Amino acid sequence: MKFHKKSICVNFFCFCCIVLLLITSVFKKAKAQYFEFPEHRKKQSLTFELIRNLAIVKVYINDKGPFNFILDTGVDPMIITDPSLKESLKAGSTRKIMISGYDNTNSVEAYVTHELPVRIGEAEALHSPVVFLKEDVFNLSGYLGKKISGLIGYNFFSSFVVKINYSNRTLVFYSHKKKIKPKGEKIPIDLINHKPHIAAQIAFNQNTYPIKLIIDCGASHSLSLETFNNQAFNVPFPNIEANLGVGLTGVISGKKARIEELKIGHFNFKDMISNFPELLPDSIKKIGRNGNLGAEILSRFNVTFDYNNQAMYLKKNVRYREPFEDDMMGVEIYMEEGPPSRYLITRVDEGSAAQKAGILPYDEIMTLNFKPIDSYTMDEISNLFKARDGNAILVECWRKDQRIIKLIRLKKRI
Repeated sequence: MKFHKKSICVNFFCFCCIVLLLITSVFKKAKAQYFEFPEHRKKQSLTFELIRNLAIVKVYINDKGPFNFILDTGVDPMIITDPSLKESLKAGSTRKIMISGYDNTNSVEAYVTHELPVRIGEAEALHSPVVFLKEDVFNLSGYLGKKISGLIGYNFFSSFVVKINYSNRTLVFYSHKKKIKPKGEKIPIDLINHKPHIAAQIAFNQNTYPIKLIIDCGASHSLSLETFNNQAFNVPFPNIEANLGVGLTGVISGKKARIEELKIGHFNFKDMISNFPELLPDSIKKIGRNGNLGAEILSRFNVTFDYNNQAMYLKKNVRYREPFEDDMMGVEIYMEEGPPSRYLITRVDEGSAAQKAGILPYDEIMTLNFKPIDSYTMDEISNLFKARDGNAILVECWRKDQRIIKLIRLKKRI
């Protein structure tokens, strides 16, 4: 079986803010390159795919594509994670850089350029700043079950007023020359290092905290709480050990727990799940924020970003009152691209329903409830595994040359 640590795909997706800060600094001295419409157009509407709360748009680069990119307010500049594209796109002049995580114990090689034209719909940036990763350390395709080539953020969001309509999966973006009145409650944002931040309030452990959160529509979780007054948050009970994302140094470990309340403007979320990443002491001093607001929250609204006027507008959609639930199976699944594609279990949580049933890492899932695994989307698998405490799921796996069949009852852990 072809499998290695760097192909591990994890349940939640929070690497962008943690890892890519050093990339931003490479471009601070470079003139920003913005997207522009042709003269006749001031607005465009495009559909997008929504997988695990992440909006995936079609992007053309150097007149080639389309390529699937994740819309990510936590990223600046555009990141190409597929190493094969560097040659096929004929990137021209590039400069080699090394990118490190906060702890500086590991780094990856990357290449930067300002030479590539990038297009979304009819909007084009002729000299877009782009970073090519030499190695696909994040394995977005395995996580989402779909070929993903990278992430695009600040230079798109700063070029337009951008509305992400999660209800009908439509992306609408307007020229700043067009007068519009966004719908929803206006939430002030601060752009720090080209990334939007908001003020919010949380409550747990009988304490209330005023906090600053980076807005990250490229993170599929609801909330990640990192530091307060230069100390890590005390994780409430009960909690579970979890892999929370992938960074340059590997899997980001931590815990998940429920918090009592999150307030954003007049919006109020109760009994929600938050990530609590495990951070090194030196990392805590460098973060400069309290946490990260992800797309599990944002996707409960239709969201309009207006970077020029430092505002975000939130309008409730049909998902607003959905309860917050975590995986009750206790496994992580990675799709290894084919043909045929294979669905591998990369982690089994200690004490989970899957572990108690005898499921092991490296098992290959063949069917779920008698249906072939490739007939499910990653969203459908995720929803099946967190549907209801006590639900029974019949899992058929291959383990080496052995067929394994297990009836597993989901168990709510937090």
